[in-house]
Order: sequence, then structure tokens, then C-alpha cells
Amino acid sequence: MTDRRSTIAALNDRLRMSLNGGRVMLTLGIRALPMQTQLDVLARARSFNDFSADNDPYSEHDFGAIDHAEAGRVFWKIDYYDYTLTAGSAAPADPRATGRVLTIMLAQEY
Repeated sequence: MTDRRSTIAALNDRLRMSLNGGRVMLTLGIRALPMQTQLDVLARARSFNDFSADNDPYSEHDFGAIDHAEAGRVFWKIDYYDYTLTAGSAAPADPRATGRVLTIMLAQEY
């Protein structure tokens, strides 16, 4: 893994695992679930570590899928924006130039 990709993966892991270093968005479908289900889905996204060449081809730890008994298939995705959140980031490895957004959604909302 390159230094750039390692840095991006570490920043993404920090956001996903600690919920620090960016914004966290729960879609309407997730927010419509019972609170305990929402908390369980969030906990499972935070502890996700099943990265492979198939689901993480760029080694950036920016996407995952989990199956939940009540919620069904759930995706989480990290996107990189400039700090105004109006355009993509030109430097996703630089936390001073990038606003990260972790979105957790039902698969059917993708």
C-alpha cells in the first residue's frame, strides 16, 4: 500500500471507528429504524474490518457492507469533499484540505 493510500485508510478508519474527523450522516431509511437497531447498525459499521481486494480495491477503507437481522443489508461509505462540501477534495490524504462524510444507508437507498 502506498503512503498516500495508507494515510487515507487511516483517516477513514479514524472517522468510522471513533466518529471523529468528519461528519456522520444516517439516511432516512436508517433513521426510521428503532433506536436500538440504529445503535447496533452504527456499532457494527464502527467495528467493520473485513477489508479485502474484492471490497476495497484501492485500500482506502472507504466502503463496507453489513447484514443486520432487523435492518437487512446496510452499506457505509466515506466520501471526500473540500471544506465547503460543494466539490470533491483534490487532496483526500490531507485532513486540512478534506472534509470527510461517512454515510450509513440501507442497501436499497444506494
